[in-house]
Amino acid sequence: MANFIWYELLTDDAGAAQAFYAAVIGWQVGDSGMTGIDYRIFATPEGEAIGGLMQRPEGAPGKPVWLGYLPVVDVDESLATIVEDGGQVLMPAWTMEGVGRMALVTDPLGAPFYIMAPQDPQPSRAFIEHGTGPAAGHVVWNERIASDPDRALAFFGRHFGWSHQGGMPMGELGEYRFLADGPVMLGALMGVPPGGEPGWHFYFAVDDIDAAAARVADAGGTVEFGPMEIPGGEYSLSARDPQGARFGLVGPRT
Repeated sequence: MANFIWYELLTDDAGAAQAFYAAVIGWQVGDSGMTGIDYRIFATPEGEAIGGLMQRPEGAPGKPVWLGYLPVVDVDESLATIVEDGGQVLMPAWTMEGVGRMALVTDPLGAPFYIMAPQDPQPSRAFIEHGTGPAAGHVVWNERIASDPDRALAFFGRHFGWSHQGGMPMGELGEYRFLADGPVMLGALMGVPPGGEPGWHFYFAVDDIDAAAARVADAGGTVEFGPMEIPGGEYSLSARDPQGARFGLVGPRT
């Protein structure tokens, strides 16, 4: 299984981001306890850790962004095959004691993600498949917006075993392709809409989509699209936090 096992927000204002997501999603935020680094942990209201928060280094290229971690057996071996397949290494492999070995890479189309061989044998609950049970505060959908969906699908199929399992027509954008990791529906793959930008788009579960949309605005974020109804009767929206990082929310309308 190669579902996402961790998520991480790189931001220009860690304090403001912490306050925003605590208000919007209800996450608990605590210090990781790592020596020499301000790395904070996002946890669901029930206390399950789903991701991390850290300040982007001053002067670093790019902009605030959510990143995902994909599990591999051997980070160095996977790095070599990813590079052979057109990906790039943004941060070479390193080992963090008690956590695991990891590296920051891109797929051939330039979207960044981490690969990681975790030391913890316990399965991650950062991602919970949408519709399989209570999931407030967890990621329930992983969406890859790609300039070349066919190439993206082939890449993740080769390296992580994902497959295309059905979808929905989207007119000129082609098919909204559902991505499966074995029996688990982990998200979707789509082309870049007009005015959109490629990359990963992670959706967090909330208990009430309209109340959450109001909290986004009240906390200084921006709802860019939605809420719109999705299969199964819930609603989704796409938003940006006050520092500009893109994220999504999924939940019922009560």
